[in-house]
Amino acid sequence: MSDTYVECLVKAKPSILGRFFKVLLIVLTVIFTLVFMVLGPMIPFLIFVPVLTGAGAYFVNMFTDLEYEYLYLDRELTVDKVMAKTKRKRMAVYSLEKIEILAPIKSYHLDNYKNRTAKEIDYSIGEELKPDKRYVMYYEGSQKIILSPSEDMIKVMRNMSPRKVYAD
Repeated sequence: MSDTYVECLVKAKPSILGRFFKVLLIVLTVIFTLVFMVLGPMIPFLIFVPVLTGAGAYFVNMFTDLEYEYLYLDRELTVDKVMAKTKRKRMAVYSLEKIEILAPIKSYHLDNYKNRTAKEIDYSIGEELKPDKRYVMYYEGSQKIILSPSEDMIKVMRNMSPRKVYAD
């Protein structure tokens, strides 16, 4: 067995809507806390409002502060989602033998796959940069996975499977 190990961590860009709700809930928490400090002795159940908006801000932060960790070990690519640097969730494990193609998102190698209908899963940075470093992987004919791996990871995967992995 091959004992090649490469790890890559990429930060996903949060959506505009997610950032808006995060800031809104933080501002509402501060405002309702100040209102509770003034009116708290008269209306004691008012404490629930800042607690609820604070909890909402916490959970919105958990789902907008995302990182994806790619781990390549022994001909398997593992993708984990790290939420707010505190919670980790295993998203998928992909075997290199079942990959049809892995190529840059704008590669001519993907021309034969343009009209294919497949479930699209995005584990990338979430935005198009110049130059675009995202890759597309077709897996088992039913999934189209978008990744943002490092050059080292692509080089190792290409060495293991040169007819399936392209770096253009």
